Amino acid sequence: MNSFNKNFYISAIQKYGITAKGVNWISKETQKLRFDVLLDMLPDDLSSYSIADAGCGFGDFYLYTQKKSKELKEYIGIDSLIDMYEISSERTGCEIILADICKDSLPVADYYICSGAMNTLKLFEVHLFIQNCFSACRYGFIFNVLHGDKKSETYNYVTTQQIEDIAKALNVDKVIFRDDYFENDITVTFLKARD
Repeated sequence: MNSFNKNFYISAIQKYGITAKGVNWISKETQKLRFDVLLDMLPDDLSSYSIADAGCGFGDFYLYTQKKSKELKEYIGIDSLIDMYEISSERTGCEIILADICKDSLPVADYYICSGAMNTLKLFEVHLFIQNCFSACRYGFIFNVLHGDKKSETYNYVTTQQIEDIAKALNVDKVIFRDDYFENDITVTFLKARD
């Protein structure tokens, strides 16, 4: 994780604590809506699947699945910040791994998900992040990113064409887009071919 990203998250934790704003979401409601979309794109019965949460933050996605009575076969959180690692380990009681998703080797899981963790990465880092998660999943990688061609000093926006180019480079079998829940936000599913 570059020093900008590290400071971006550490300052939010110091200012807002263990809240949605503490991981730089505008509000708990916007975080939950993104989680709902991720859940919609995952299989209905999660009890048969392991889920790896890339950039898990405080483990909020796992806690949200529990609140929604969605039993997971296994949850693995991955984050590059020691603060996130410690907090999510304590809050979830699940296996949390301290790793740089862009360059470290990742554990195998049925599905990888990512909510918001790529929003401050450069485009080449987004590509590496997606590539590593997609390589480590058995069935699919579901992620949300800021969508469009807006320019920002802080955030990275990704176009549909850029996502399609990454999918093509990774030989993704099927790509599903969902952009009907927020302006300038998209959730994408990259699926592998299944026998």
